[in-house]
Amino acid sequence: MATIVMERIGRVFISLQQIREVPRMLTEAAPSMPGTVRDSEVPSYFRERYICTGYRPLNQSWRYYFLSLFQRHNETINIWTHLLAFLIILVKLRQLSETVDFLNDPHSWPLLILILSSLTYSACSVTAHLLGSKSELCHYVFFFLDYVGVAQYQYGSAVVHFYYAVDEGLHRHVHGIFMPVASILSCLSCLGCCTGKYCNHTLPTWVRKVCQVVPSGLTYMWDISPVVKRLMSWSTASNDPALIYHLGQMAFFLSCTFFFTCPLLERCFPGRCDFVGQSHQLFHVLLSCCTLCQIHASYLDYVVRRKLYSHLHRSDEAVLFVGLYVVTLVVCALIVAFMLRKAKQMLDFTAKSK
Repeated sequence: MATIVMERIGRVFISLQQIREVPRMLTEAAPSMPGTVRDSEVPSYFRERYICTGYRPLNQSWRYYFLSLFQRHNETINIWTHLLAFLIILVKLRQLSETVDFLNDPHSWPLLILILSSLTYSACSVTAHLLGSKSELCHYVFFFLDYVGVAQYQYGSAVVHFYYAVDEGLHRHVHGIFMPVASILSCLSCLGCCTGKYCNHTLPTWVRKVCQVVPSGLTYMWDISPVVKRLMSWSTASNDPALIYHLGQMAFFLSCTFFFTCPLLERCFPGRCDFVGQSHQLFHVLLSCCTLCQIHASYLDYVVRRKLYSHLHRSDEAVLFVGLYVVTLVVCALIVAFMLRKAKQMLDFTAKSK
C-alpha cells in the first residue's frame, strides 16, 4: 500500500513539474515580442494623426506580426473589430443557408454576393491592419488589398439594393445602366483609395482623404439610391419590416463616414487614444453594424418582395450580375497591380537616393 501511495505521489509531483514548465515551453516556442515604438521611430506614412505610441517595429518575422494579434498595440482593436465582424457574418451565413437555397435559387445570388463581399472586406481589413506594418512594400500590398475588399463590397451593396429594394418607377429609368455604372464606380473607388495611399508617401494626409472619400461617396450615393427612393414612400409602406433596417444601415454608414474623415477623439485627447478610443476603431464598429443591418434588410426584401423583384428581373439577370461581380474583381486587381508597381518604383528610387 505504501508503495502504491508513493508511486501516485510521484506521478502527481511529475505532473506538477510538467505544468510548471508550460510557461517556459510557450515562451521558447513563441518568438521574442519586441515592444512597441513611438511614431518618430517609424516612417511618416505609417503614422496616424494624434497617435503617438503603440507602433510595431518594422522588418520583424512574419510570425511576430501574426502573433501580434494577441499583443497590445495601436492596431489591436482595429484588427479585432473586423475579425469579430467576420465571424458574426459567417454565423449569419450559416443561419441563412438553412432557409435560403443559395445553390439552386438564382434570385438568392445577389444576397449571397453581399454576404461573400462582406466577409471579404472584413478579412482584407484584418489582414491589412495585422500585417501592414512589416515593411514599406507590405504596407502598400495589404492596404491595396483592403481597398479591393471595399470596392467589391460596394458592388455587393449595389446589387442587393437594385435587385431587391428598387421600385418599379426607378427600375424603368435605370434598368440596363444601374449595375454597369455601379461596377465602374466601384473600380474608381478602388483607384481613388489606392491613389490616396500612394500619394500619402509625399503629400499631406488630407489629400489621401479626398482621394478616398470623394469617389467612395459618389459610389455610395449611387448604390443607396433605390433604398432612398423607397424610404421616401415610408408613409405608404409602414408595414414593410425591412425599412427600419435600411434606415439603420444608412444611419450607421453616415456615422462611420464622419469618424473615418475626422479623427475627433484623437484630436481632443492626443496621446490618450493610442490603444483604444481611436476614431478609426469606431469607424470599424459602425461599418460592421451597417453591414449587419444591410444583410438583414436584404434578406427581408428577398423574402417579402419576391413577387415584385421576380417580375422586374429576368431569370438570367442574376447570372449577369454574378459575372459583372467577377469582372469588377478582375479590374480592381489590375488597378492594384498597376498602383503596386508605381509604389515599388517609388520605394526603390527612395532607397537608391539615400
